Amino acid sequence: MSASPLEHPEKSRDSLIRHGTDNAVSWITLNRPEAMNALTPDQREHLIRLLSDASADPSVRAVVITATGRGFCAGADLRGAAASGGERLAGDVARTIRLGAQRLISAVLDCEKPVIAAVNGTAAGIGAHLALACDLVLAAEEARFIEVFVRRGLVPDGGGAYLLPRLVGPQRAKELMFFGDALSAADAERLGLVNRVVAAQDLEKTAREWAERLAAGPTRALALTKHLVNASLDTDRATAFAAEAAAQEINMTTRDAQEGVASFVERRTPLYEGR
Repeated sequence: MSASPLEHPEKSRDSLIRHGTDNAVSWITLNRPEAMNALTPDQREHLIRLLSDASADPSVRAVVITATGRGFCAGADLRGAAASGGERLAGDVARTIRLGAQRLISAVLDCEKPVIAAVNGTAAGIGAHLALACDLVLAAEEARFIEVFVRRGLVPDGGGAYLLPRLVGPQRAKELMFFGDALSAADAERLGLVNRVVAAQDLEKTAREWAERLAAGPTRALALTKHLVNASLDTDRATAFAAEAAAQEINMTTRDAQEGVASFVERRTPLYEGR
């Protein structure tokens, strides 16, 4: 049996993110449990790099983002920002959001490998958006999702006003963002924010099963499918249909597409290589 990816942490500068690849799955684990995994700027940049690396690495065919402790991610760590002082100039905040939270969410949405969020506990603010940007969301029964911004007198950032209406519709999105109430894992599943709720002790096992199933699939076809689905929410039918035809044209040049067709004709199980 292979070792848990958590037993082989990447030796990052501050060890606040553990990373390991196991059975073609890149496991990214937020590891700042004493702060409920609130994201520092360094952690955010590390996450972005790991997602970019996963896209470019042919040996990685799926990604799991999870965390240690009781929290998945309590949002951005605002303590440094509050203590920074100095004069704020017009454009500073918008620039910080563009280069920070929005880049992180874009890195998840644009990752060329399927990304699973295994939400072990509270996901608040940008932490909730980090989970909801993933392609599939698994949640432990204890997990909660909180649009915490309104509690701090803030406007949602990190793509929240983009992601939520597309997942639950505008009225539900406004309810979550206007009140900032904690949403249980069961309610998140009922609303369609979560694919599956499992017992805490089964979270890693289920994430591993799902990720390894994806990693054994036709990787380029999955990447093109992800792009088509994400892009379809912002395009008209003619554009979506044209993109679908182009994606199918590209995909038919891959080895996996040829293997899929051949295995069907030969009545056998396909063996995909991710190429």
